[in-house]
Parts: sequence; structure tokens; C-alpha cells
Amino acid sequence: MPLTVLLVDDEPLVRAGLRAVLEAQSDITVVGEAADGAAVVPLVRELRPDVVAMDVRMPLLDGIEATRAVLRAVPDPPKILVITTFENDEYVYGALRAGADGFLLKRARPAEIVHAVRLVADGDSLLFPAAVRRLAAEYGNPSARAAMARAALTDRESAVLRLMARGLSNAEIATDLVVGIETVKSHVSAVLAKLGARDRTQAVIAAYESGFVAPG
Repeated sequence: MPLTVLLVDDEPLVRAGLRAVLEAQSDITVVGEAADGAAVVPLVRELRPDVVAMDVRMPLLDGIEATRAVLRAVPDPPKILVITTFENDEYVYGALRAGADGFLLKRARPAEIVHAVRLVADGDSLLFPAAVRRLAAEYGNPSARAAMARAALTDRESAVLRLMARGLSNAEIATDLVVGIETVKSHVSAVLAKLGARDRTQAVIAAYESGFVAPG
């Protein structure tokens, strides 16, 4: 089955460009488009896309609120890839905190766009660049530190979280730690459960906000 994508951006040229790039791939199909975040929830319910590629700044409902709406209203929600002009945009960080799974720069090359969609759909590693890591660290707060302390991660779970924060996939973590990939998956699941994180992105945000991992 092809990977299905819903495009959400208030600029028709951006949507057209993304559609052309993605539909050039034999394994990706664009199933719909919307010009504002307000239309996302009905379209997700109707089309059931695997990935929503969504602009972070839109006139009626921005990508942050649209992300919250999808995760709140849709069972088994799609992966959400937020699209932005600037990588240090605080809107991007807000969308990631709200539950988005990664982000894409509008100036990205076609191969990078395709890679981003596939990476987010797979859920096995992160699109979490240095600029966003710095923003996460700047938002550090006592509650995040307290939550990390309560999680009481083991040494191996801590090592896995640090490697996740660097953006490594499960296979790359397994190679780094010289363990099997199923072992890594078990550790990742344990980290998410202990932190109460929906996915890897949320776990990594918690790691930076708590100071458990420093940007760099």
C-alpha cells in the first residue's frame, strides 16, 4: 500500500510543489489538500492519511492548534510533519510540543522532502535539528526536571534516550550500544512509558527541557 499524505498550507504554490515532489515517488500518494488548519480534522477523518504535512503558520487555525485538534479528536491519528520557513521558529517548537512528529523547511530539496515524509511515517527516528534543540533547552522548567527524576530511568534507558535525542534510529542505536534491535525497541518503549510520552519526539523534548540532555 502506498504511503498517503494530506497537504495543509495556505499557499497554493507550496501545496503544488509538495504534491509534485511527493507524487513523483511510486510509494507515496497525496490524498488531499487544505488551505487552513481548520479543515484538517474533517479531512483526516475522511481520508485517513498516514502523514499530514502541515504549515505551521496559517490565518484561521495555525499548525499548533491544528495538531492539538487532530490528536484530541482522531483515534489512531496520523503522523504530523510541520512545515516552516525558519528552523528556529518558535511556532515549530510549539507544534512539536503539541504532538507533531517532525518538521520540514519549505526550502528543502526534493530528496529531503521525500525523506522527511518517509522518516516521520516510519516513526523510528527524529527530525529534530540543532535550532529546535536549543529552543527546547531554553524552555527548561522545574516540572520537566521533576518528571525526569520521577521516571527513574535505568542506565541503559538513559543511554538510549541520549541517542534518541541525537536523532538516531533504532538500528543506529543498536549498533552504537552493540545490542539487538528488539532490545532497543524494548528500551525505547520503556522510556516512553516512564516519561508518559506519546512518541519519540515528546520524549526528546522532555529530555532537553529537563536538562537531561544539553544541546550541542
